[in-house]
Amino acid sequence: MTTAESASESSQAGKFDLGALLAERGAERYELHNRYLNPQLPRMLHTIGFDKVYERAEGAHFWDDEGNDHLDMLAGFGVMGLGRHHPVVRKALHDVLDLSLADLTRFDCQPLPGLLAERLLAHSPHLDRVFFGNSGTEAVEGALKFARYVTGRPRVLYCEHAFHGLTTGALSVNGESGFRDGFAPLLPDTAVPLGDLDALERELRKGDVAALIVEPIQGKGVHEAPPGYLRAAQELLHRHKALLIADEVQTGLGRTGDFYAYQHEEGVEPDLVCVAKALSGGYVPVGATLGKDWIFKKVFSSMDRVLVHSASFGSNAQAMAAGLAVLSVMEDEQIVAHVRAVGDVLRTRLAALTDRYELLADVRGRGLMIGIEFGRPRSLKLRSRWTMLQAARKGLFAQMVVVPLLQRHRILTQVSGDHLEVIKLIPPLIIDEGDVDRFVEAFTAVMDDAHEGGLIWEFGRTLVKQAVANR
Repeated sequence: MTTAESASESSQAGKFDLGALLAERGAERYELHNRYLNPQLPRMLHTIGFDKVYERAEGAHFWDDEGNDHLDMLAGFGVMGLGRHHPVVRKALHDVLDLSLADLTRFDCQPLPGLLAERLLAHSPHLDRVFFGNSGTEAVEGALKFARYVTGRPRVLYCEHAFHGLTTGALSVNGESGFRDGFAPLLPDTAVPLGDLDALERELRKGDVAALIVEPIQGKGVHEAPPGYLRAAQELLHRHKALLIADEVQTGLGRTGDFYAYQHEEGVEPDLVCVAKALSGGYVPVGATLGKDWIFKKVFSSMDRVLVHSASFGSNAQAMAAGLAVLSVMEDEQIVAHVRAVGDVLRTRLAALTDRYELLADVRGRGLMIGIEFGRPRSLKLRSRWTMLQAARKGLFAQMVVVPLLQRHRILTQVSGDHLEVIKLIPPLIIDEGDVDRFVEAFTAVMDDAHEGGLIWEFGRTLVKQAVANR
């Protein structure tokens, strides 16, 4: 770069100062959202006391404007697999920007997409090709589109309570009516119960099924496919010339203690696999649809069909660099083995509390995808309070636990779905046993308070009033 070019670049950069803009307007964050974005978000955050101001983050922790440290057990809904601002991913993005690559010319073949596909497929030995998009729902859309085309059939089966995204195609295979209501007509798809092979076979006999799409562990409620189900489903599908699509958007890239969750069951080899979230390193949106060679060759069957499926920002250099860095870190730091070990410790310690707390019904999951389910207590006093909450709105008790975990113990968690008494833990994959100690101690304190009739029930009354007002 010449001196004149450097001076010109410096001059242009000086016209926009991001740090100065945030310093000047950052305090308006909730007002700006209320005025220009989804107005229900700041309203909801204010109602449950989540309207915090977070200023910086690193790894599995972030800090508010008062300097308080918070433990992240949510990982941005699974996006922050390596935590926030992992130095290797951060450096890769600085490097790719500094290289000033001729990116997205659309009429060349840049090396980064091929390199990322090669590395991703090395963890997916029965798959051959990759299409890169920008999100998990886009990866699902691609899989649905490919399956319909190569089979020549219109219908895709999905499991009850599934979540595969919110765009129209993905919404058609979403098992939650609350997301689907008001957006019909959707695509002609059919729900079957997770684990019900008879229901699957009944639908397959109709001869119009292109595929079954399934989360090996459902995000909503953290329900795992029963042992043997995926392999048996795969055999049924192939017998009826239909495909198996594994949605690994949340469960993939080490989340469950294997690179993919379907790998927990021997012999399962999906025809198409969807990944996203953690592949981004938490920086640049990226999604990927992986598939068998014959599927891709049938979709892209001639030069006339070279752009029959594409994405404007798919395979961009920043996303590819982030993905390559993420996979490098996973291998170098042995993330999958770490998840398996730490996840076992966390799940075992939480499961041991089920005998201690009558409101705690179950602890389940794999790796660092854990569901904590609450249920109807035995004692009369607790049962009357539980009944009051259930009458107002199912799921309020779980929310009553989530709120003090944040407000009193500075730990961020989430309820696993609407009308569910389940908290889902999907922390960054890098948490350590110190973080496990902190969470278990905080959770124990909240459960002690709930069983002793403490302040948690005062907040419950507030939630009941809010639920009744929203009817």
